[in-house]
Amino acid sequence: MSSDERTAAVDTASPDPSSHATNIYHIEEAGGEFFDEEEDDDDMDLEPMADDSEDLDFFDTTDEAEAEFHDADDGLSGVEINFSMNDGEEDEQDGNETETGTNTSQSAATPQASRPLIQMTRSQILRLFGQHGLQDLFRNHQANALGNPPQDDDEEDDGCTGRSGRRRRRGQPIPSRYPPIPNEQGKRLMSSGTFGETGFYEDKLRNRKDRLARRLIYRELGISQGPPARANKLISQGLIPSSNADTIIHYNARCYSGQFSDDGNFFFCCGQDFKVRMYDTSNPYKWKYYKTAEYPYGQWTITDASLSPDNRFLAYSSIRSVVFLAPTDPTLSADPIALDFAYLGQAGRRRQFTGGYSHFGIWSIRFSGDGREVVAGTSDHSVYVYDIEAKQSILRIPGHNDDVNAVCFGDNSSPHILYSGSDDTLIKVWDRRSMGDSREAGVFMGHTEGLTYVDSKGDGRYVLSNGKDQTMKLWDLRKMMSTEKASSIDVHRYSTGFDYRFRPYSEASYEPHPYDCSLVTFRGHRVLKTLIRCHFSPPGSTDSRYVYSGSEDGCIYIYNMDATLAGKIDVNRATHHSRPRDDSSMYPHQYSIRGSRPDTWKTCVRDASWHPNAPVVAATSWNGWGMHTGTCTTHSWNDGADDDEGEPRMGSRVNQLLEDDASLYDQSGGRTSQFRSRLRSQRVQPLGDDDDDGDGW
Repeated sequence: MSSDERTAAVDTASPDPSSHATNIYHIEEAGGEFFDEEEDDDDMDLEPMADDSEDLDFFDTTDEAEAEFHDADDGLSGVEINFSMNDGEEDEQDGNETETGTNTSQSAATPQASRPLIQMTRSQILRLFGQHGLQDLFRNHQANALGNPPQDDDEEDDGCTGRSGRRRRRGQPIPSRYPPIPNEQGKRLMSSGTFGETGFYEDKLRNRKDRLARRLIYRELGISQGPPARANKLISQGLIPSSNADTIIHYNARCYSGQFSDDGNFFFCCGQDFKVRMYDTSNPYKWKYYKTAEYPYGQWTITDASLSPDNRFLAYSSIRSVVFLAPTDPTLSADPIALDFAYLGQAGRRRQFTGGYSHFGIWSIRFSGDGREVVAGTSDHSVYVYDIEAKQSILRIPGHNDDVNAVCFGDNSSPHILYSGSDDTLIKVWDRRSMGDSREAGVFMGHTEGLTYVDSKGDGRYVLSNGKDQTMKLWDLRKMMSTEKASSIDVHRYSTGFDYRFRPYSEASYEPHPYDCSLVTFRGHRVLKTLIRCHFSPPGSTDSRYVYSGSEDGCIYIYNMDATLAGKIDVNRATHHSRPRDDSSMYPHQYSIRGSRPDTWKTCVRDASWHPNAPVVAATSWNGWGMHTGTCTTHSWNDGADDDEGEPRMGSRVNQLLEDDASLYDQSGGRTSQFRSRLRSQRVQPLGDDDDDGDGW
């Protein structure tokens, strides 16, 4: 093929003749080695196109038209680009100049046979510069000059523009080892009526549900589908709180747990300073400080607390064998009562607690439904049941091979069924009516790492658990594994002993448990650094529609029962820089976390509680500079509003006594106040819905 045959011209008519320009590329030899006339079979023979749209399709050869812009390859040193543009000229003059320029260029290119001449429109030039066009056109020429074979079609650019020009082979997608989302069993649960109501109407074209205003109108007009009670449930379960914080309560120590009472009139918050603050939340939008109880001689932190069913007493624990019982009446100032779980009624004098001795630590406690007993999970791999009237432990169940991090009763009205979750990855079910041989009634197996929390729906059937394998699982008591089968399985074969405190979890190391008997697996949140908790949403304010969990990334994740994400409350964003940095206010026992810096604001939501009668969520967090302090924030449904006209104002900051504290604000008007102004001006959008759909949460 001669040099004249190697040269092709593409002449396309621009939609706007007045802006037409001729752009000429001169491709020169790179030191005489860029093209090889005898071996080069990759010359470009460009045929004239009929219209401009086909031209554009020719150069848009990959799916990367929307990709990022990249610099030209440094290896294209032998390319010279000369072009001229004459915009705004008259049609006749522009056409003459184009013809003249083409002839001149062709005449100049004739003596040099190795210079192909390409005539292109301006739109084509811009398309080439906007992606990997130039590299795609000349890569094979450069490879031939270096003696390398051309790249295969099944390779793609690695995004690097270095001189080596290396490309990686497109790898096959790795199939997910996690259960699919949405979960089919979860879908059936959602439509069964056990976990809320499923609305009939949905805008399929815009992929959104009815707005709150439309549902209210339909209900008042009597044209809603179903009885009014069903319409009310659909309305309430759609009111998911937003990320904007109504109130930010700041503590000078990390906060470990916080829960509403069953009737919603009481809230407590446990801190690392061995104090439990109690609040009156009969008005969920305007709390009142109640009183503070203290754990004397505590070790490291208060690990858990539980409120009696009648709200009269609060039990709270530390990493010791003693639980303290304090009255919640603010008029009573008596010292709390010590309940020694290590005392099992042996002959001899009861040991007096002085704080200097402890048989074991207690990680989790719960009151029974009748308020007469307290169950505890301990560090000696056992479950204890303490009788308050008898003032001694009446039952010890050494049923696990590692720490028992979570315990709860299966039924709110019965103290017979117990659940315990341990670092041995198992949830065990205990029936106190048939424990002659001290064996469990059944086992839930499916987590591959230790358990951090267990919560019961309170109906004696469904159980929820959080695991260090970064999953939350839903269980059905009817599908538990028998004791005989569980005892024949070595659970350590399916666990890596992942240390969640100091390093992130690698999804590549996850292997599904072959004996997983859970119904639904939820994932997306991060269970790291501490024993993060999960809960069922309350039946009153949400009709038990959701499950939710705290997360190490500073958010609360709210899931539908089919494992899809219903909403996310970003506590970190709502509280970011909400107090000036003050090293003197930090709690002295600072738990240094690998990768964290004292000059960086970090948030880890350890616990969350949904108000039983109102669309309000309280988040209890490690929150602040280096996560050395804590917060309790309230988040309510506000239809996406950035601010409100009522009191207290949205985003107000108070101390642990709910008092306005000027030290929590940056008086200099610096970075803190500026960030809060930006935050209030931004609307937090619900997930998966259109911008104008405020009812998607």
